Amino acid sequence: MMPSFLTSLRLDNRLAEPLYRQIYLRIKDAIAQGSLAAGSRLPSVRGLASDLGVARATVESAYAQLIAEGFLQSRGQAGTYVSPQLPQLPHVQPGGVSAALPLAAMAPDPLQPQGMLQPFQLGVPALDAFPRALWQRIVARQLRGSTVASLALPPAGGLPELREAIAHYLHLSRGISCRPEQVFLCAGYPALLDWVVETLLHAGDAVWIEDPGYPVTRPLLRAAGVRPIAVPVDEQGMDVAAGRLTAPEARLAVVTPTHQSPLGVTLSLARRMALLDWAQQRRAWILEDDYDSEFRYHGRPLPPLKSLDVQGRVLYAGTFSKTLFPALRMAYLVAPAGLTEAFARSSRLRGCGCPPLLQAGVADFIRQGHFYRHLKRMRPLYRQRREWLTQALERQLGAWLTAVPQQGGIQLLARLRDGVADAPLAAQAWQQGLAAQALSDWRIDHPAGQGLLLGFANFTRQEETERAVQGLSQLFKRLN
Repeated sequence: MMPSFLTSLRLDNRLAEPLYRQIYLRIKDAIAQGSLAAGSRLPSVRGLASDLGVARATVESAYAQLIAEGFLQSRGQAGTYVSPQLPQLPHVQPGGVSAALPLAAMAPDPLQPQGMLQPFQLGVPALDAFPRALWQRIVARQLRGSTVASLALPPAGGLPELREAIAHYLHLSRGISCRPEQVFLCAGYPALLDWVVETLLHAGDAVWIEDPGYPVTRPLLRAAGVRPIAVPVDEQGMDVAAGRLTAPEARLAVVTPTHQSPLGVTLSLARRMALLDWAQQRRAWILEDDYDSEFRYHGRPLPPLKSLDVQGRVLYAGTFSKTLFPALRMAYLVAPAGLTEAFARSSRLRGCGCPPLLQAGVADFIRQGHFYRHLKRMRPLYRQRREWLTQALERQLGAWLTAVPQQGGIQLLARLRDGVADAPLAAQAWQQGLAAQALSDWRIDHPAGQGLLLGFANFTRQEETERAVQGLSQLFKRLN
């Protein structure tokens, strides 16, 4: 039976807020107000989409975001539920202001970046270091130079100049040789994954996914009508042999081989060759999600799996959300030469979903050399900010956790000592406005241990980092 809150949920197309965001915010507010209790079951994606009169992808995006933030849990065929581990959230008055928070707690913190960011938030690059003035000039120049032709429908696969710029960048920086026609633009990772499934797979096909792995992937695949198969990850990356034992008939493997999310390990050369061999033998495909390889701050970025692919079985996915800023909602897919026409056909049905003005701006940003210079500046910046967090954790929380050494990325994994459970800690942290995530919430079937995932990219000062860790330390002290 549908919760009473959802039977009255109404969307407004006149609002600037996208429909998926309206669903996300209203479900989140309902959880905070108690209209949706912990453990209550939500309607299926198909059912809610039908009731609201929106596309399934709209509801999928809202659910996926709530799952990633820990408010909802996907239980496979059993459905989607409000997380039972969620603490009692403060009551939210109409308008979204918490009645339980004192006014002092809502005052702007001079050390905290303003906006929607929270301490330890994952997946957000250093927004304070992005060259906003330069970006604004580039986009303004594109807008001033617009013509009547630029007001028409843009090419479905993306603007030719951006596809060419991406192909050139990948050749120089990632060792991937591809033609611009093999590069396709789309609106973010969920849209990209759905596109790949729609183009290559059939209903009921099995898909290998990493366990632990990015929480959004599994519900998206289920919503697309395919069967995600959890394959364990160890210190060498995805265990290909385990995947072959569990589901040798799988048609697709979704992997993060350069910097596994969330463990940060690298897929070993032996495993890479085994994965490519499996794909070739089974005529299967590999989707390589190379989400943050540019931010390796010790040594050169590792070569992608795609650079070893001589049989044309690897689809390479990249994003500008981590390298530039998330509001772009811009990802790209490099299809093997043999699949170029198939993706060209499906792109004509879907469209890329990225505003052409922003595509043209990114193309100029790359072609004028700003992209390369920006990445070069970010690497030492992230190394410094990671050191701030590591040092603060060691000083304040060394008795309870250990930061796992990594060579890059914009988040840190802190392993908890024996006897400390991560999920209750993460839930309490969220209640305190600290966006730490529990490692156990990223696992599916296989043990991953207890740990906290902590973003550090937007700590602009060392004292800001210390204060955020001090907030975490208060939660740990309550364990005693």
